[in-house]
Amino acid sequence: MRTFIPFPEALDTVLSHGQKTEQEIVSLSDAIGRTLSGPIKAADDIPPFASSAMDGYAIRTADFRDDPQRELIIAGHIAAGAVHLPEVKSGTCVEIMTGAPFPPGADAVAQKEWVRQRTESRVSFSRVPDPGKHVRPAAEDVAQGEQVFKGGERITPAILGMLASLGVDPVPVRYAPRVRIISSGDEIVEACEEPDEGQIRNSNGPSLRAQVLEAGGFCARHEHVPDTPDEIRQVIASDPDADILVFSGGVSVGDHDHIRQVLESMGGKTLFWKVKQRPGKPLAFGTLGTSVFIGLPGNPVSSAMCFEIYVRPLIEKMLGRSSARSSMLTAQLSRDIRKVEELHFFTRGIARVGGGGQIKVEDTGPQRSNLYGSVVRANCIIHLPAGIDRIEAGSEVMIQLLPWASPLPA
Repeated sequence: MRTFIPFPEALDTVLSHGQKTEQEIVSLSDAIGRTLSGPIKAADDIPPFASSAMDGYAIRTADFRDDPQRELIIAGHIAAGAVHLPEVKSGTCVEIMTGAPFPPGADAVAQKEWVRQRTESRVSFSRVPDPGKHVRPAAEDVAQGEQVFKGGERITPAILGMLASLGVDPVPVRYAPRVRIISSGDEIVEACEEPDEGQIRNSNGPSLRAQVLEAGGFCARHEHVPDTPDEIRQVIASDPDADILVFSGGVSVGDHDHIRQVLESMGGKTLFWKVKQRPGKPLAFGTLGTSVFIGLPGNPVSSAMCFEIYVRPLIEKMLGRSSARSSMLTAQLSRDIRKVEELHFFTRGIARVGGGGQIKVEDTGPQRSNLYGSVVRANCIIHLPAGIDRIEAGSEVMIQLLPWASPLPA
């Protein structure tokens, strides 16, 4: 077992155990938030036919070459969904509705607002459109055979709409990694309970489960176990099929920290314990059968931040997402920050975007790991690497946006 290892080594070790989950097929109506398991190609042109972008008249622009105010004979009417389309011949036009298929012979649409004069059978216009005006070509969006998605995309409402347009129903997706959230501690009571003296409400369980669901994993419920080795063992053994076991608390050096020892007694292998980072130094990671386990510190801030740094990218890698390593942005630090030189700091930050697009960031204030309000105020994590003990205002730093927040205006 490695101990007190650098942050990059710890993250690499965790992600090296992120094996892609299998594919399953779900209905389009159930696909929102899931992850495409492979490439999607267009079986048809989108749109499948040329159509009108306006209510108006399908015309031949050549008819107006010598007389822009020429009257045309109205030779028909085309509504959306029409099948039998009249041909537009010289000297004629066809009234057409938005979205209706574009008729042969015409090359533009004179919109309804341009009508200068109309009788029952004839119409003239105050303006003449250029060829192609207000016509939506077939395959303008997607051509038949084109690869629209490469796989690994999280299905947003927009992606779901495109899948519907392509006729992809049902949808091939990856199984959501099955995650168990187990909080330990004799002092823990549930959020709905009134704590007795010396007790605290369980915030880690609900918040970590929410982070799992937001990241694309599956977690039926959060669980709690007292600081008793036998009870810890029973809870772990009660459901051995999880892909990831996430523990909150019980992995440090206290007399009641039994998680790691119990896992090892059950055949688990701890790959590392303790990382040169703050918060979350006593982080533990290893394997138990076909599962991996991550032991997070019990302090709420440490638990939440280490989830974003380690567990979220692990879930995303198992889903085959391209964002398995959270994208980092460059920002300018607004005020000095001091830190412990040998540790990588994950500092809760508030990022703001100025008018020129430059991102400025400052810390949320006190960074103690029991101050969960700093997570609520933060919209990013400021990464401050080991090897420096002071970062001055004006310095460039790397930030990781929190997925539930956005940069504020400057």
